[in-house]
Amino acid sequence: MKLKNLQGKSIIVVGGAGYIGSHVCKKISSKGGLPIVFDNFSAGHKHAIKWGPYEKVDLRNNKETSKAFEKYKSVETVIHLASSIEVNTGEKFPSEFYTNNVLGTLNLLNAMKNTNARKIIFSSTCATYGEIEDVPILETVIQNPLSVYGKTKLAMEHMIESFHKAYDLNYIILRYFNAAGADPEGDIGEEHDPETHLIPNALNAAASGKSMKIFGTDYDTIDGTCIRDYIHVNDIAQAHIDSIQAQKNGLKSADVNIGTGEGYSIFQILSMIEKVTGYKVKYKICQKRAGDLAKIYADTSKAENVLGFKTKYSNLENIIQTAWNFYKNKK
Repeated sequence: MKLKNLQGKSIIVVGGAGYIGSHVCKKISSKGGLPIVFDNFSAGHKHAIKWGPYEKVDLRNNKETSKAFEKYKSVETVIHLASSIEVNTGEKFPSEFYTNNVLGTLNLLNAMKNTNARKIIFSSTCATYGEIEDVPILETVIQNPLSVYGKTKLAMEHMIESFHKAYDLNYIILRYFNAAGADPEGDIGEEHDPETHLIPNALNAAASGKSMKIFGTDYDTIDGTCIRDYIHVNDIAQAHIDSIQAQKNGLKSADVNIGTGEGYSIFQILSMIEKVTGYKVKYKICQKRAGDLAKIYADTSKAENVLGFKTKYSNLENIIQTAWNFYKNKK
């Protein structure tokens, strides 16, 4: 059963000023709901908040977090997207990653425990799996993350599961694969600073004529470059709406892959970017980055069976075209 509307329902979106968070907020608003953004703006942007109020909240500050939740103590659903995500940065600065991701989530969960917020939808990642030889990846495989980023996200998952058992907190963990693309209407898109993701960096290289970096071409893949499962950010946003409906229908707990089930190499992405933009993408080969995996893509059957989730926007050409449109609008 698909959720037709969220009329009159307020939802706290932690990290709602960020790339994925802003798309989630727009989707909530389109269904008649009110997204309430909690963000410290270390990575998010105030100009991406267009559909509801916001509170400046840093989850690392326990008092600040509790105070914000007390202000909206009647809200029952929290979408948690706030975390540090840059894999290479996590390897260099693990203390900051654990403090922001793990301590921040503990403070959030404690604040929820003391209010009416009994449901959480958590933004996790396929990086919690580590290097898996058998792809597509099922949710049932043993999670053995290689990167600090993946390790912190797994710790956050474990905390949420513990709060579920001890405090009756209902949860859905969404393990995203590679978010990409931009809102088709051009309102919002990918604006990380610094930008570490492949597609926006490749679009910039195409438009500017400058070279981008490719980290490693000797992976055990079809062309030596990493293979990833790219899913359109609007489809990820829809997965949150489907999760809200699943919790409304009585789902108490679940961990679900959110991807397409297909993988594309870096060179395949660059080829599509050249097709869409009409520009050549220049690049230089660099050493592999610590924590990067050779190939990873999702088994999506559980998402469809448990959430009724199917992708709509994630054709690779559409991903690149919407990202390109947003890139051009920014300039």
